[in-house]
Amino acid sequence: MSTTDCLFCRIVAGEIPATVLRETRTTLAFRDIDPKAPVHVLVIPKEHYADVATLAEGDPGLAAEVLATAAAVAEEEGLLGDGFRLLFNTGTYGGQEVFHVHAHLLGGAPLGPMLTSNLS
Repeated sequence: MSTTDCLFCRIVAGEIPATVLRETRTTLAFRDIDPKAPVHVLVIPKEHYADVATLAEGDPGLAAEVLATAAAVAEEEGLLGDGFRLLFNTGTYGGQEVFHVHAHLLGGAPLGPMLTSNLS
């Protein structure tokens, strides 16, 4: 996939609108259009990496900036007191749907167990 076909690269380029909460030189945080919690924010690096494993290997400093942006948004959204979940889906089995690395910042209510048992 080229970056011109990538949904999140197009959001970074301003071609697709998003409700941006925080932007740094290297990262972007915006509300998920199909929220799974009262607060559901996606945090991405502006540079295209397919998943968190390739980001961590290719640019550990940028991976740290994604985490720092997520922490700042969690604070701004008032999630530090009761807690939040930060989730990276990676690959098909991990449930990744958009192959541009992104962290899901979820909070604002009890989130329940991390996974339900669906192993056969």
